[in-house]
Amino acid sequence: MSLPTTPFDRDSTADDVLAGVDLHGRTALVTGGSSGVGAATAHALARAGARVVLAARGLGTAREVAARITAGTGNEAVTAAPLDLSDPASVRAFVAAWEGPLHMLVNNAGIMALPALDLTPEGWERQFATNHLGHFALATGLRPALAAAGGARVAALSSTGHFASPVVFDDINFAHRPYDPFTAYGQSKTADALFAVEAGTRWAADGITAHAVMPGGIKSPLQRHAFGDDMDARARAIYEAYPWRSAEQGAATSVLAVASPLLDGVTGAYLQNCQEAPVLDPARAAGEPEPFGVAAWARDGEAAGRLWELSAAAVS
Repeated sequence: MSLPTTPFDRDSTADDVLAGVDLHGRTALVTGGSSGVGAATAHALARAGARVVLAARGLGTAREVAARITAGTGNEAVTAAPLDLSDPASVRAFVAAWEGPLHMLVNNAGIMALPALDLTPEGWERQFATNHLGHFALATGLRPALAAAGGARVAALSSTGHFASPVVFDDINFAHRPYDPFTAYGQSKTADALFAVEAGTRWAADGITAHAVMPGGIKSPLQRHAFGDDMDARARAIYEAYPWRSAEQGAATSVLAVASPLLDGVTGAYLQNCQEAPVLDPARAAGEPEPFGVAAWARDGEAAGRLWELSAAAVS
């Protein structure tokens, strides 16, 4: 089922999307909720009445953000919990501690463009491990809680960075090809999009929907490796040309995915600027700072199924 055209666009904010939406009695989990678009997403969901859990590596900062959200919205059901997505033990502990149904899961946390190849103790390239495998383990571990909610929704945050690479199944961890920070990031963001494709199919019987979300570029700690003070000419050109937006605008597509009644009964879409994005040739995307569209390799059902099986084995 295709997504209907919505009245929102790239300039809309999360509060615009949730105007008139009542989320009282519903629980949301936002990973990476202590800064940037994650914090803005959590703030908007809390303002609409949801119980919100912020999951982040830095528990102290997350608690400070939760307190600010409560102060700004009057919603006292905003809490923080520790979660390190690159550490399988941390993900397992988080899942084991979860209680009750989960209506909205926003897989928002991520890392970007690590300057050198970094493998986890399990041998996975760290961006793939954090951005995809950690969220895969979290979402699949919380599937019973999602199913118990009745009509739960999942948002997997991708990026236009996915145009840099498909999932290279024969060499995910750069053992046989030169490591490139943006290629590795792109592979992980393609994986996030493919997760939504497959989850939308596998979990339909449980009433769970899933969408990939491209929030747009928001200046935040995410870019500290890609666009630091010592950025090279390639990175500076990208930085200066990029059409940055506010965190509140970036959060609009995330809350559309998990909370808007406009998406009732719709699953498996790739969302950008609060709309379903068309398939776009990566060669065309390369000439635009923020192309509107998605590469076919991030919508490939066969690749999505293969990635799911690989990921399930990796986190078991």
